[in-house]
Amino acid sequence: MASSVKSPRNFVVYPDWVIRVLPDCQPLMQRGVVVQEGKIADLLPRSECENRYPGLPAYELPGQLLIPGLVNMHGHAAMTLLRGFADDLPLKTWLEQHIWPAEQRWVDSEFVADGTRLAIAEMLSAGTTSFCDQYFFPGQSASAAAEAGIRAQIAFPLLDFPIPGAASPDEAIHQGLELYDQYKNHSLVSIAFGPHAPYTLNDDNLRRVAMLAGEVDAAIHIHLHETAQEIEDSLAQHGVRPIQRLADLDLLGPRTQCVHMTQLDQSDLELLARNNAHLVHCPTSNLKLGSGICPVSQVAEQGINLTLGTDGAASNNRLDMFAEIRLAALLAKGTSGNPEAMPAASVLAAATMGGAKALGLEEQIGSIEKGKQADLVAINLDSLASQPVYDPLSQLVYACSSNQVTHTWVAGKLLYERGELKTLHRPTLSKRARHWADRIRGASND
Repeated sequence: MASSVKSPRNFVVYPDWVIRVLPDCQPLMQRGVVVQEGKIADLLPRSECENRYPGLPAYELPGQLLIPGLVNMHGHAAMTLLRGFADDLPLKTWLEQHIWPAEQRWVDSEFVADGTRLAIAEMLSAGTTSFCDQYFFPGQSASAAAEAGIRAQIAFPLLDFPIPGAASPDEAIHQGLELYDQYKNHSLVSIAFGPHAPYTLNDDNLRRVAMLAGEVDAAIHIHLHETAQEIEDSLAQHGVRPIQRLADLDLLGPRTQCVHMTQLDQSDLELLARNNAHLVHCPTSNLKLGSGICPVSQVAEQGINLTLGTDGAASNNRLDMFAEIRLAALLAKGTSGNPEAMPAASVLAAATMGGAKALGLEEQIGSIEKGKQADLVAINLDSLASQPVYDPLSQLVYACSSNQVTHTWVAGKLLYERGELKTLHRPTLSKRARHWADRIRGASND
C-alpha cells in the first residue's frame, strides 16, 4: 500500500529560495509560500509570514529551492514497460520493425495500467506535476493519473488503421468522446484528441478531428515535422509540407500542440506563429533517434510558445524533465553559436508556464502566484554537485538532477517526499515491471 500518512491541507513552505517564474525568474530568498485548500494563498518574507500565519503546519526546507511543478508536454507513459527494448535504431526501423510489432502482441489494458503507474511514479519523483500522454487504452491512463493525484492531459490516439483497443478510427473517436464526457469536469485530468501524425491519417480523418475538437473545445496533440523523410513524403504525396497540410485542413490553431518539430523552415515558423499553435520540444528523444534538432532560437524569435517533453521511455529512456531542461538550453546555444540563446530563465519558463499555456491552464498553474493551484516542487541544492550556490536558477538548469527533488505537491497534496511515493506503492510497481519484462523477454527468446 502507499503511505497512509495524511499531509496537511493548509500549510506553509519555508525554502531558502523561491523562483516564481512569473512575473520573473529572479530567485527570492527566505520566503514563505502559504497553501490553503490546494491553492497558493500568499508569498511573503519569512518573518512576515510567521507573524501572519502563526501555528500553520510548516515544511522547513533549508538549502532548498522551491519552483512551480514541471509540465512534461509529451510522452507515452505505458511505454516505460518497453524501456531499453529497442535502442540505437532510426525512427522508421524502430517503429515498424520493433515497437509496433511489440505493441500489437503485448499492449492491452493491463499493460497500459501498469506502465502508466510506473511512469507516473518516475515523474512525480522527478518533479513533474503535469504530463501529456498519447497512448492506447487511454481510459486506463486517465484512471491511473486520477488515482495517483497527478495532473494530466490524456490524448486518445487516432490512426487510419486498427490499434490496440480500437478496431477502426470510428471506434477510437467514439471511445475518445465518451472518455471526454467522463472527465470533462475532473479537476486534474482532461481529454484531448491525439491524431498520431499527418503520415498516419488521411485528409478525411484529419478534418473530422478538427471539426470534433472544435465542437467540444478540446486540445489536439500531434507528432509533426519529426524527420526529414516525413517532409519529403508529404511534398511528394500532397504537394505541401505537413504543417501546411494541417493548416489547410483547419487543424492548426491555439489548441494544437505540435510535437517534435525538428524540420522547420521560415514558412513553417510563420505558420505556427500566425495560428498561435504550441511547439513541444523533445530534445533527448529526437537526438537518440537521429531525427534532428528543433531550432528553438528561431522559435523564440517568432514568439511561438515553446514547451518541453520527454517523449516515451522507449525512445528517451528516462522521463526526466531536468535532463530535458539542461539539454534544451545547451542545444540552443550550440546550434545557434550564441551562448546567450535560451538562457536559464527561458528554459525554465518553457518547462513550466509554456506547458501551462499549451494546456490552457496558464491561469491555474505554471508559476508561484497567489490564487494559483499549489503545484510545487522542492529541490535540494545542498548536494555536492550543486555547491557552491551563487545563482539558484543557474544551478537548477545547469547543475541539478532529478534525484535532488525532495517534495512534489499537486494542488496542495503532497505526492512525493524524500523518496516516498504517497499514492503509489513502489514494490508493487517494480514487481509488475519485472513481470512484463519476463514475459516479453521470454517470448523474444522462444
